[in-house]
Parts: sequence; structure tokens; C-alpha cells
Amino acid sequence: MTAVRRVVLGSPLPTAQEVHHRLTKIKALAVFSSDALSSVAYATEEILLVLVVAGTGALGLSMPIGLVIAGLLAVVGTSYYQTIHGYPSGGGAYIVAHDNLGAWPGLTAAAALLIDYVLTVAVSVTAGVAAITSAFPVLCPFRVELCLLAILCVAWANLRGVRESGTVFAIPTYAFTFIFLMLLVVGAIRLATGTIAPISAGVVPAAGGGAQALTAFLILRAFASGCTAMTGIEAISNGIPAFQKPEPNNAGKTLIAMIALLMAMFLGITFLARGLGVVPLDHETVVSQVGRHVFGGGPLYLALQAGTALILILAANTSFAGFPRLSSILAHDRYLPRQLSNLGDRLVFHNGIIALALLASVLIVIFGGQTHRLIPLYAVGVFLAFTLSQAGMVRHWHKHGGQGWQLKAAVNGLGAVSTCAVLAVIVASKFTHGAWMVILLIPILIWLFHTIRRHYLNVAEQLSLDGLRPEKWTGLASRKRHKVVLPLSGMHRGTLAALRFARSLSQDVTAVVVDVEPEVTARVQEKWPSWGQQVLLVVLESPYRSTMGPLLAYLDELDQREPERGLAVVVLPEFVTARWWHHLLHNQTAQLIKNVLVYQRGHTAKDRVIIDVPYHLRR
Repeated sequence: MTAVRRVVLGSPLPTAQEVHHRLTKIKALAVFSSDALSSVAYATEEILLVLVVAGTGALGLSMPIGLVIAGLLAVVGTSYYQTIHGYPSGGGAYIVAHDNLGAWPGLTAAAALLIDYVLTVAVSVTAGVAAITSAFPVLCPFRVELCLLAILCVAWANLRGVRESGTVFAIPTYAFTFIFLMLLVVGAIRLATGTIAPISAGVVPAAGGGAQALTAFLILRAFASGCTAMTGIEAISNGIPAFQKPEPNNAGKTLIAMIALLMAMFLGITFLARGLGVVPLDHETVVSQVGRHVFGGGPLYLALQAGTALILILAANTSFAGFPRLSSILAHDRYLPRQLSNLGDRLVFHNGIIALALLASVLIVIFGGQTHRLIPLYAVGVFLAFTLSQAGMVRHWHKHGGQGWQLKAAVNGLGAVSTCAVLAVIVASKFTHGAWMVILLIPILIWLFHTIRRHYLNVAEQLSLDGLRPEKWTGLASRKRHKVVLPLSGMHRGTLAALRFARSLSQDVTAVVVDVEPEVTARVQEKWPSWGQQVLLVVLESPYRSTMGPLLAYLDELDQREPERGLAVVVLPEFVTARWWHHLLHNQTAQLIKNVLVYQRGHTAKDRVIIDVPYHLRR
């Protein structure tokens, strides 16, 4: 099993290698910008889909709407540039809002972002598959299966590690950017020289229904749909720790490059679609229509469609970079199961990657792999996070001051007001089309966060050593025949109960802590002189963040060092939760150790005795 895992995911990487697996600006642009850049493949189409219900004459408003969105992109991009330098260790919306506005706004931003990350994967993958089926309509019946396969591939690439995923995604991202910019340049030249005629009016999609009046509300709906072009621009500020040093400077330069490319590509495709008189169709995307008309049906068109499909599918990578990182922060703050904070063999948060892949897959199956059914749910969460993050930055500058803080606060304030206005438009225009689901889900997630945190605080309170006095050992055990090993995962009341029992078995007791989490190890070392009853404490290094490997090696070393000794006894402290589902919120380390040791024998062929010492928690 281990051999298969290494072939599929690669060999484990030591923690010391983490700094060497950070991203250059070139690779970071591919990893963190694929979501934002890929949105140009469907943002213009979403504007046209809304306007066309008022007749083809209303499509002329697509360019003014696009210009407003581009201006908003510049404002929000500038705001996030300041966030990067204000929070150089990573300024995600959750951290900024939590630090400056309080726990509730912070959790609201976190819930909104987690939902948006899942939707980003679903929307990006379904849009990518739509680009494939536009070129090859025979694949339409298999779009759900193609979406699930794409998610599996992106998740696998991320499970292999940050640097490898950066390499995998860099080539398709830059290939798409090149072919898309070529489309814009060639199309603009042909329009200017009159060597290309407008596309004859197509069939208005069935979703358009009958003609409607061109009202202000319809224009606002088109604007709200087009604002999907802005999703993903917060990803760089969330992922600053993934950059090479100096992290904030490299992240800031990458953000500027991303915003410039995004504005040029979005305005360019909107201009071409308007100039060529493109009408959105059910069976073919707007980008496909423009590409077919500008390039013809030859190799360049196929390259455009292949690049579009790849960038849209790989755009999901932005979420695979952001969702696990945000989940790990929330888990560290006790708002999500602690397993999500575990750094895997390849220096990535593997549990978060797997969770995101499963959630997005379920969403795609429910909505039949259709982009237009998912879009109404999209962007609500991200604009709520935008607003809270920028409002938090205004408060940040007021608290900390610094040179030119008034101007910085004004820029972030403008960003907060702008994104709040867009949020209001999105909620009002998309509420009955599906946005209500996201609005309902956010408070449910916040309730879940608080339920999980309440459980962890309750466990911590029951296991706390506060109110106890260190015991002076008065046990009667005088036998030294058995060697007793006491693996520790922390210092709490359950640890004391197991230590007391171990001392009753033998005077030769050694406590062992595997240094997987340096903070936990430091707390154990700090408290052990007072609470350890003069028992030896051994710290085992774990460069690959594994508990079992160093522990088994230590036990085997004891067998070899003292073969004449009696049974090696392993005493396992284990607290037992009050409700069955509480088990899901804890790493079952004691259970894992027990399962492995039952089937593993020492080199001296002596069986080991494993003894559980349970500590029961109250409801």
C-alpha cells in the first residue's frame, strides 16, 4: 500500500523542504490566477444571456457594462494590493475580518469563501467541459462524467504537492493566455480593416424566453452576472505564504500582472463579441463563436478551444490552493475538525483537498454539470468576503496608522463600498434564481463553526490541568522487569491518569512525544517537570510529520538495546468523547497506534502489550 501511495503521490517530503517548495512569480501566476483569468471565457456570455431577453438591440449595452466591471476590477485589485502588504503573512478575508471586525464577521467571511471555493470548482469544471462539448457535441451526454474526471485529475495534481501542481498548471495557463490574446489582436485587426463580417443573427436560446422590456433591473442583472469576472482575485492575498521570499513583494507584483491581464482579456472579448454581433446560443459558447469566426475552423480555433477547456478545468486549482489553506486556519482556531490542519506527506493539506473534491463532485451531480444552473449561486459569497475584507482593512489602517494610512484607508474604503453595492445588486437580481441557497447556507455554516468550537472548548476545559496540583508519586510498584512506554499527544487529565497507571506497573517508565506539532511538543516539555512525576520524557523527531514511523522505530530500538527485558508495555492515554459524532472532530491517534501495534512485532519476536487508559468526557 505504501509503495502504491508513493507511485501515485510521490515520496514523502521532509518539513525542512517546505521553503524550497514555494512558488516563483511565474508559477504563482499560473496557480493563483487561473480562476480569475478563466472567467473571461464565460463572464461576457453571462452578460449577453441576460441582455438578449430584451432583444438583440440590448446587446449593445455589453460594452458599457464591461467598462464598469473593469473599473471595479481596478479598485478591488488596488485594495487587495494593500491587503497583501498590510498582512504579509497571508491576508485572507477571514483573518482580516476576524482581527479587525470581530469573530462573527470573520466567520461570515470564512463561510462565504468556503462556499465560493466549492462553487468555483464546480463552475470552472462545467464551463471547461462546455468548451469541449462545443467543439465535439457528441460528448454532451457525458458531461457529468467528464466533470468528475477533471476534478479527480486536478485533485491528484494538488495531492502531489505545490511545486508539482505549479509546474502542471503553468503551461496550460500561459498557452491559454497566448492564444486568447492572439484572438483579440487578430479579431481587432480584422474588424478595423473590414476583413471580417459580423456573424449573422443566431437563434436566441430557449432560456431567453419571450422579449422583455429593457429595464434598469435587467441591466443590473446583466452587470451582476458579468461580475463573475472578478471571482478569484482574492486568491493571491490568501496564499502569500506559498510565494518565495520576499513573499509580500512577489505576491503584490503577481497581483498587478493578473489584474492587468484580466482587464485586457475581459474587455477584449466583450468588444469582439459586440463588434461581431454575437448572440449567445445553447449549443455553443460565445468564445467558441468568436474564435470560429476569427480563426475559421482550423488548428487555431481548435487550439483556442483546447486552451479554454484546460484553463477552465485548471481554474479549479485556485480553490484547491485556497480551500485547504483556509480550512487549516479555521481548524487551528477550532472552528473545523482538526484533521483539516494536518500537513500531508507532500507538504499540502491533503484532507482539505479531498474534502473540496468530494463537495464539488456532489454539486456537479446535483446540477447536472450545467454551468448556467450554477452561475446564479456564484459570486454571492466572494463579494460578501470582498466587502468584509476591505472593511476590515479600513479598520486595520485606523488602528495601526503608519505613513499615508489615511490614503490607504480611503482606497480600501472605496473598495468596501463598491463591493457592497455589487453584493446588493447580486442578491437582489439573483435571489429567486438560486442565490437564496447561498444566503441560507452561510448562517448554517456559521452555526456549525460555533458548534465545533464549543465542543473543542468543552473538551479542553474537561482535560485542563487547571485546579489540580502536581502529585508526588507514592505508588507501591517496585518491579523493574517490564519496560513501559507512554506515548503522549499532549498534557491533560487523561495523560495524568495514564501516567499514574503506568507508574503502578513498573518503575521503568518512559514518556514519548513525537514532534509532529512543535507547539504541542513545546507545551508538553514546559509542563513535564511539574507534572511528569520524574518520569523520563523523550522527544522523537519527525521530519515527515508521521507519528507511527518514529514511534515504531523507537520501540524496535528498545527491543534491540535490551533483549533480555520482559514484555514491552505500551500504555495509551485516550479520552472518550460523550457523543459518537464527536469522534469525527478528533485525530484518532491512540486508535491508530493500537491498530498498528497489534499486528506489528518487535525485532526480538516479543509480543508487545498494549493497554488503553480511557478518560471519559462528560456531556
